[in-house]
Amino acid sequence: MMKRIAFVGAFLAASIWLFAQEGHPLRGTWHGTYGPDAKTRTDVTLVLDWDGKAVTGIMNPGLRSAQLQKTSFDPPNWMFHFEADLKDRSGATNHVVIDAKLDDVTNARRTMAGTWTQGAMKGDFKANRDN
Repeated sequence: MMKRIAFVGAFLAASIWLFAQEGHPLRGTWHGTYGPDAKTRTDVTLVLDWDGKAVTGIMNPGLRSAQLQKTSFDPPNWMFHFEADLKDRSGATNHVVIDAKLDDVTNARRTMAGTWTQGAMKGDFKANRDN
């Protein structure tokens, strides 16, 4: 009987650990901003997934959402690159290129920060992963 209780306890402890795994470090919803300076910022939401081969996702879910294009992830350096064609309020399309480095990857609220380019405009990009 004690062996059975010990086995069930060990199984439950291992199960909790397995369910706590998050999968790919980019998977999840991210919120952040980008812009040319500290005062001029644009809010951004990313919903990212890993299909087993590549990072996929959308930027700004909703009416003006954009599929991520040309994604690449460099795991040894924790660098993430993606592009998207965003529509602004007037309906014009703006091509955005973002290169970011993931930081604190063991934290559930990990961050990424890097550069943002939209046409001739350049600035920085920052985002936090939601829990």
